[in-house]
Amino acid sequence: MSDNLWGEKTDQDAGAEGKPAGTGDEARDKSREWQLIEKLVMGLGAEQRRARRWGIFFKSLTFIYLFAALFLLVPGSLFDKVEPHGDGHTALVEVQGTIAQDEDASADRISGALRRAFKDEGTRGVIVRINSPGGSPVQAGYVYDEIRRLKAEYPQVPVYSVIADIGASGGYYIAAAADEIYADKASLVGSIGVVSSSFGFVDMLEKLGVERRLMTAGEHKAFLDPFVPLKASEKEFWSSVLETTHAQFIEQVKRGRGERLKDDAELFSGLVWTGEQALELGLVDGLGSAGYVAREVVGAEEIVNFTPAKSTLERLTEQLGVSIARTLSMELGLGGSVLR
Repeated sequence: MSDNLWGEKTDQDAGAEGKPAGTGDEARDKSREWQLIEKLVMGLGAEQRRARRWGIFFKSLTFIYLFAALFLLVPGSLFDKVEPHGDGHTALVEVQGTIAQDEDASADRISGALRRAFKDEGTRGVIVRINSPGGSPVQAGYVYDEIRRLKAEYPQVPVYSVIADIGASGGYYIAAAADEIYADKASLVGSIGVVSSSFGFVDMLEKLGVERRLMTAGEHKAFLDPFVPLKASEKEFWSSVLETTHAQFIEQVKRGRGERLKDDAELFSGLVWTGEQALELGLVDGLGSAGYVAREVVGAEEIVNFTPAKSTLERLTEQLGVSIARTLSMELGLGGSVLR
């Protein structure tokens, strides 16, 4: 029997000793098979762990979805209840943004908050804080009427309007229902008027070679259609509608302000004034913030906000929407400076 340099026996030597050749190769093959089996088992274990993690993820996602649906389906009043604060607080109701049916400053939201504020036993006065350029005369009229109704039902509770940055048009319409109106010296106040605007594209279709097919039942059914010429009689009619709405606006302002209004020809022209100028015209009664009115006029410094708060989901949705819009704006190169 011969040895190699390391003293190991060769296959030739093994054969010489009566052992079958190739035994080392078979051992190595078996070793590789066990390694493959081990890898397969470990892979199956890892796959099971991944499956468990994904299961936990989707279960958590389902829970979040159900929790969000709860906030959407359950009436907001259940989450926005304001507990009575005993004696000595000033109730606050905010009119923020455009006054319209589906906005935060809708008649339903504002009127509901006003009713809760007046009904609270600890309310010593109500402040309607307004920061609105106006909006629907119908929605503003609903709020105006509700304030006057609540004033009659709760004569012991005074109502004050406080104008922040702007209280114009429908915003001032609502403010006029209060016992007194306050504003900052730089607030924008007034704009007692009515506006209707649109565009006319009568000749555009002909230049583009487009035929418009409009069918109506009624002679004037399409008189505000931008692709139909506006007749003189229809313009006169629409102006009369605006004048009637304007007259209603003026009547309600005079009803709320009475003799405090100065005799000025420009008062109901649609102009807007600063708070300081509005004080001279009798559009407001004094200069001051909501805190000032609560402390110095109502005499109850603690302010309790009765305005319906947005749900957590609504706030998160808005923040997400703003974040996405900001990101898209930056990616598209639309985030340049603007004039304000």
